Amino acid sequence: MTSSNRFVTHVVENQPTIPAAYNLWCDDALLRTLVNQHLPQNHQHDETLLIKYGALAGDALMTHGELANKNKPTLHTFDRYGRRIDNVEFHPSYHALMKSAMQHNVHNYSWQNEGIEGSHTVRAALMYMHYQAESGTSCPLTMTHAAIPAMRYGSHLPTYYLDKTIHGEYDPRALPSEQKAGLTIGMGMTEKQGGSDVRRNTTTATKQPDGSYSIVGHKFFFSAPMCDAHLILAQAEGGLSCFLLPRLLENGQLNNVRIQRLKDKLGDWSNASSEVEFQEATAYLLGEEGRGVPVIIDMVSLTRLDCMIGSSALMRQSLVHALHHVSHRDAFDKTLVNQPLMQNVLADLTIECTAATALTMRVAKAVDNANKDKHEAALARIATAIGKYWVCKRTPTFVNEAQECLGGIGYVEENPMPRYYRQAPLNSIWEGSGNVQCLDVLRALAKEPNVKEALFNELKTQAGKNKSYDLHLGKLLDALSNTQNLETRSRYLTEQVALALQACTLLAGEDTLNDIAHIFCETRLGSTYGFTLGTLPDTTPFTKIIAFGQVSSGF
Repeated sequence: MTSSNRFVTHVVENQPTIPAAYNLWCDDALLRTLVNQHLPQNHQHDETLLIKYGALAGDALMTHGELANKNKPTLHTFDRYGRRIDNVEFHPSYHALMKSAMQHNVHNYSWQNEGIEGSHTVRAALMYMHYQAESGTSCPLTMTHAAIPAMRYGSHLPTYYLDKTIHGEYDPRALPSEQKAGLTIGMGMTEKQGGSDVRRNTTTATKQPDGSYSIVGHKFFFSAPMCDAHLILAQAEGGLSCFLLPRLLENGQLNNVRIQRLKDKLGDWSNASSEVEFQEATAYLLGEEGRGVPVIIDMVSLTRLDCMIGSSALMRQSLVHALHHVSHRDAFDKTLVNQPLMQNVLADLTIECTAATALTMRVAKAVDNANKDKHEAALARIATAIGKYWVCKRTPTFVNEAQECLGGIGYVEENPMPRYYRQAPLNSIWEGSGNVQCLDVLRALAKEPNVKEALFNELKTQAGKNKSYDLHLGKLLDALSNTQNLETRSRYLTEQVALALQACTLLAGEDTLNDIAHIFCETRLGSTYGFTLGTLPDTTPFTKIIAFGQVSSGF
């Protein structure tokens, strides 16, 4: 050994290569299986869009996602001459992500194909793929999509608002909405003193002679402040009401919305969340005074569905990275993916991700059919709260377990896993934390008889297919019939209903889901399961289940 190489120790071996690009639709049998399960036969949707966006999201958008999160948005309150501009500057990758998503209908597929069965399910698949590439931009995309039902209450709203939101393209220019090529919509519901209790909102809305309203007050969380308009709640003479508040007025002037600061968040770094004050800002009433909450109910349902989509997608991408790593690294003379205990963890992660995605797509189908099927409408009413609670609650634990599969390298910022872990808690907090969801489940069961009937009619469709499932249903009926201390027990009840819905959806699936469905029932609903992932019985067909979780491109 010469003196020049005696101390050269940096020989990289037994480390995976950096994962290659892959098609998030074509190469993912897990996603395709669970989406196609809920699409009608001979559906009228163009699969070319899913293929095209799958290729883009699995390649260029992954790179943009990394850059958009490394370069956080910056608030410029004034220009160089002291004029108030309240401008949030984003990295070019943020704009590339938004442009790509809106070009491929992530924000509007449901509305452009309204009335065609399966449109919300296909849109859920598009959103699922986008969220794997980048989470922060999913916030304005979600709000823009979910705002449509509320905006339709705006009888005096200029028609271009709806038209440009449903049919427009991404246009980040600071122009009045009428001059834009397309619009994005944000939300501002939360105030410092109220949080989820919007009845405590103190922001006021005073009607003006021209029919608009003057808004005075604040919002503690004002999401995506560069959106072209925001839905807000404010106290009008007739009570709490919903309004559309534009960023720029028709004359080109900034509306009197003053951004106080951007939130320094745990994760979601590419997206700007802000605190604002309204200093006689101009807004337009949606619906009637005093009916603010009913106006936004449909929006809440859609945003809850997107929380499920985002969380299950985050599980999926974490699982893909874990499977890639263990398939290319040896330990104790055997590749990690072939180690029995690691196989237990990987199979359990695959089952958990499959169950989360399955329930998400089932809820998307319910939303799809809500306008024409009373059962589906009632199921959508309660399942969005149940699924939002459980899927989002499971995600931080899931992502952390996937991180462990990578070891210390999964904790280093060069790897995307730390970003996924920071993102993991967001959806359980946004759009109502766990307690809010559980209380809403109780409210729906107690006050809407058709909801409880629809829930159990759905669950009974798979009765007789698995013994553990049947026993669970019986216990669930008994638990819900006991009306004592329901609020105290609501987390337990919501969890048990969520598990039953996941099992039901898996049991209803095609043959490729058979093993996963029955093992899910025997572990999650039975008594032979531990408190952590990776405690499956030794009779589990580990290799077969892991293969279902793998992507097929050699990633």
